[in-house]
Amino acid sequence: MTSDRLTPAGRVPSVLWLPAALALALVTLPIAGLLLRTDFARLPTLLTSDASLHALRLSLLTAALSTVLCVVLGVPLAVVLARSTFPFVRVVRAVVLLPLVLPPVVGGFALLYSLGRNGYIGYVLDVTAGIQVPFTTAAVVIAQTFVAMPFLVVSVEGALRATGEDYERVAATLGARPTTVFTRVTCPLLLPALASGVVLSFARALGEFGATITFAGSLQGVTRTLPLEVYAQADADVDSAVALSLLLIVIAVVVIVVARPRSVEGVRA
Repeated sequence: MTSDRLTPAGRVPSVLWLPAALALALVTLPIAGLLLRTDFARLPTLLTSDASLHALRLSLLTAALSTVLCVVLGVPLAVVLARSTFPFVRVVRAVVLLPLVLPPVVGGFALLYSLGRNGYIGYVLDVTAGIQVPFTTAAVVIAQTFVAMPFLVVSVEGALRATGEDYERVAATLGARPTTVFTRVTCPLLLPALASGVVLSFARALGEFGATITFAGSLQGVTRTLPLEVYAQADADVDSAVALSLLLIVIAVVVIVVARPRSVEGVRA
């Protein structure tokens, strides 16, 4: 084969351009429809109403808290799934990733019937400590963590499997303790994947709706996040719902573009 017939490295086959364009249109055209429907003259007033500001503050606060929980709980879980050889690890992984494929409202019911007053955990909390989780701000954080944590686990576990165990084995043979290996070797290798997982988890938590409304309800100033405020305004004031939807899109784009590390995109300075 002559060199002029070889495909240059990185060149996209022409057959892929049409489906790629259709995929891009599927994502961008609905957003364009929102922009065309937006009442830009009323936009500042709609976005600065008391209900909108309360929902915005609550969404950012709960999404940040749930992201922290995703990191604290999800990173150890990802390491265990990637490095452990115990039986049934595939079954455990399937259970951990279940929120990715479950309808969010089903996840909300699962949380309600476990942490609710009549649930097997909620009953114990209510009787022993007088704690009621559903329909509180804590319930919002738990619901967001439930649906967002698998994104972080997938990112971190995939990175662990891709990097292998060579560096960790070398450190162990040099006498490093498992904790030292994890903090000094494993964690630095995971930083790009961890950053990507944090961004995805935060964005997913910010847009969570089904599990939240089922488990936490829609109480203004307590559990009504931006997605729930959009739903509440859909019947009362369509212009407000559209404006809040546009705000959610802008926040999500900013989070992904600004916070997502360049290394994850395959770009090197």
